[in-house]
Amino acid sequence: MTDDGAFRVIAAITTQTVRDAIDAQKPPTASLRERFADLLTGAILVRETMAPGLRVQGFARGADGRGLMVADSYPDGGTRGLVQLQGGTDISFAPGAVLQMMRTLPNGAIHRGTVEIPDGNSISGALMQYFQTSEQVVSMAAVGTWIENEEVKISGGYIVQLLPEVEDGPLAVMAERLKDFESMMPMFNQGITTPDAMLFELLYGMPYTRLEESNLEFKCRCSELTLLTSLATLPPSDIHELIEGGEVLQIACDFCGKNYDLGPELLRGMLDKS
Repeated sequence: MTDDGAFRVIAAITTQTVRDAIDAQKPPTASLRERFADLLTGAILVRETMAPGLRVQGFARGADGRGLMVADSYPDGGTRGLVQLQGGTDISFAPGAVLQMMRTLPNGAIHRGTVEIPDGNSISGALMQYFQTSEQVVSMAAVGTWIENEEVKISGGYIVQLLPEVEDGPLAVMAERLKDFESMMPMFNQGITTPDAMLFELLYGMPYTRLEESNLEFKCRCSELTLLTSLATLPPSDIHELIEGGEVLQIACDFCGKNYDLGPELLRGMLDKS
C-alpha cells in the first residue's frame, strides 16, 4: 500500500500454477491456453483482493453460451481449472461472451457478479468492469501470459485499487504510469518476473509498504471421499445396479485427471452407512 493511503496493489506471478493447470486440461490451441491462464490469474487476484480467506471461482463462457472455462481458487493458495469445449477446438470470446466471478461470503452466502467480456478477448478489461460494477471498487487491472513454442514462459498480473484517500495529483501520476502497462507484455519483455519487481515498477517514485505475501500453486481438491459423496446423491437403486454389475467403477477427476477405482465392496459399504 502506498504510504499516503492512495493505492493498494496486488501483484502475482502465476507461472507454475497455470503450467500445471494447462498440463492437466490440455487446451488444444495457444489462444485458448492463454485465455485459460489469464482466467486463472484473474481469479487469484480477485480472491487476494476481495476475499483472501475465502474461495473464489471465475467462469468465462463463450459467445452464445458455447464452451466454458473455470478457475477455482482457495484460501491456501491452491488453484485449479477446467476447460469444457462444445465442439471445435476453441471458445469464442466474440460479443456475448461473459465473465462471472463467484465468491463465498463470511456468512456462507454466495456473491455473484457477471460482466460481458469486452472486444479484444480481454480478461483484463472484463476484470476492471467486474470490480467497478459488481464490487463498486475502482480498480485498474491487467493479466497476461507469454506462451512460446507451446510453453508458458511467464504468467501473472496486477490490480491497482484506488482508495478513498486518493487525491487528484497521485491519481494523475498513476493513470499516466499505467498507460505503459495496460498489457503485461511490456513488463515481461523488461524481464520483470517477480511480484516485488512488479510492485517497484508500478509504484515507481511512490513510497509504499509491502504488507503481505501469499504462496500459490496448482492444487486439486479431489479425493475418493468427494467422489463417494457425489455418488451418494444417486438413487439407491442406481447404486445397487452398479454393485450387481460386479465391475470396478473407474472415474477420472475433471480438474486434474487423476483416476479413481471404486470397487463393489466400497459402494456396498457406502449403502450400509446410509
